[in-house]
Amino acid sequence: MTSAKPLAGLKVLDFGHTIMGPCAGVLFADLGADVVKIEPVDGDPTRRLPGFAAGFFATYNRNKRSIAIDLKREEGQAIVHRLVRDADIVLENFGPGTIERLKCSWDDLRKVNPRLVYLSMKGFLKGPYENRGALDEVVQMQSGLAYMTGPPGRPLRAGAPVIDILGGVFGVVAALSALRERDLTGMGQKVSSSLFESATFMLGALVVGSAVIGGPMPPMPARKNAWGVYDVFTASDGGQVFIGCTSDGHWQRFCDAFGFGDWRDDPRLLGNANRCEAREWMLPELERRITRLPLEEILAKCETARVAYSRVGRPDELSVDPHLLANGGLLATAIAGFGGGPLVGIPALPVEFGDARDRPSLERQPPRVGEHADEILGAAGYSAPEIADLRAAGIFGVSANMPA
Repeated sequence: MTSAKPLAGLKVLDFGHTIMGPCAGVLFADLGADVVKIEPVDGDPTRRLPGFAAGFFATYNRNKRSIAIDLKREEGQAIVHRLVRDADIVLENFGPGTIERLKCSWDDLRKVNPRLVYLSMKGFLKGPYENRGALDEVVQMQSGLAYMTGPPGRPLRAGAPVIDILGGVFGVVAALSALRERDLTGMGQKVSSSLFESATFMLGALVVGSAVIGGPMPPMPARKNAWGVYDVFTASDGGQVFIGCTSDGHWQRFCDAFGFGDWRDDPRLLGNANRCEAREWMLPELERRITRLPLEEILAKCETARVAYSRVGRPDELSVDPHLLANGGLLATAIAGFGGGPLVGIPALPVEFGDARDRPSLERQPPRVGEHADEILGAAGYSAPEIADLRAAGIFGVSANMPA
């Protein structure tokens, strides 16, 4: 953003790892808060994850400063307690009992700073499950999301860590709400978000739908469609496109654009309810007609018809998407040897501010391990000799070349 960041002036200590915690942290950071990532002396293990998880660290840790502290030692815990004195928010997503053993729990830190907002992100909120460990995939299975995503008998997790991200977003909502309450009361508080409850919130409409139909909702691949045309089609050149006609106007324009005059006024296809009933015979014929055309021609006709449509893309193609490139929606982010190495356009926070429609920007590349330790400790009142002694004792660490 070219104007002042809306959360400028807020100080956040980020104990997050993997996705849910760092996701909350990057939301605060992108919106202007000073976010200090507190990681182990040898670095957040997320930096070293392979395969599907290889991009997690670079994506969720931009715009943050880093200090690497040995929290198992009293001297390391003392550093955190000192940093907490003027912090507004602490966030963590450790498993049950871990943060208590590190002497950095809500009960420990509220004594240091009663105005602190403490955001705890867990697998489950208060209840019989609260001491269980959890992962995104666990709660996708438990909540029914995986059941709804895969075909009958084959539950399938979503293709992105949607629950981790949603849990982080809800955590930020809770923390900002607590800050607003602090404006009124002068006191901080502990707030929590969770994976399981985030997933159940997402599925609420399906709970209601099951009650309406008098039984469990079928998985999405076996569902009875709510619209007559709402499907993926393969073009003659192998490209794929989703087309959705969700109103009578869509249907009429769709038929006009594709030259389906015989269907436009067919009484069997007048009204969405009739088109849904006709899917058994209509859809195979629609596929036959559409798949004779190349992808670009299909897309052009859909644009003319002003229906809902999209080619079926891959995530790697987002980094060169012309819409994102044109509107500040991609942040040129270092993905290895932070501060150097290749840059990848990572999607920005999906919000705009003001008449200028400013987007949150990239102010800092993802940090090296402990990259900002000296400035963070100096601002907290540590002298240069004290910092040198702590470094020599291994209380905090610095690594210039920790990989993504």
